[in-house]
Amino acid sequence: MDLKVLVIADRPPKSSIKDQVLDENIDLVITLGDLEYTQIAELELITNIPKIGVYGNHCTPGYMEQLGIADMHLNTIEVGGITFGGFDGSHKYKNDQFAKMYTQEEAVELMKDFPYVDVFIAHSPPAGINDEDDPAHTGLIALRNYLDQKQPKYFFHGHTYPTKDSLVQKYNNTNIVYVTADKIVELVF
Repeated sequence: MDLKVLVIADRPPKSSIKDQVLDENIDLVITLGDLEYTQIAELELITNIPKIGVYGNHCTPGYMEQLGIADMHLNTIEVGGITFGGFDGSHKYKNDQFAKMYTQEEAVELMKDFPYVDVFIAHSPPAGINDEDDPAHTGLIALRNYLDQKQPKYFFHGHTYPTKDSLVQKYNNTNIVYVTADKIVELVF
């Protein structure tokens, strides 16, 4: 029940998405937001494997649907016997009616009954894990609560810029996977 995934977040991939999918035998593509249609347009050509994602706080709405990416915000899906779920956007640090941003209280309310998933994908990190002191890159308490209560096997996020020295890769029983640009990850269960 292992899956090889290509994860893309915040910056254009370093090499061709299509080539990576073919050369690396990718089973699933995951997008974590703050991407533009033109940066990942190659995904439109990939129709033989599932594509899932969440929007970031700087995304233009609608590109996921155009590229055949299932929107995982507050949704779950099973791929290869593994359950995935997600949450989009970031902590609300400014007034912008079009940005996907939530107050801490709004995020907690939205996540209060979210079921267990094996792999959780989010744009933002959980509070206190790979986040930063500035308001724009503060992690979400709701996601930290979810990790504390449900302990998924994997948690993927982008949005922030942890240093090599500050990067958290494990929290209790959850493997934390930070992505910027693209990363291939083997999900092992």
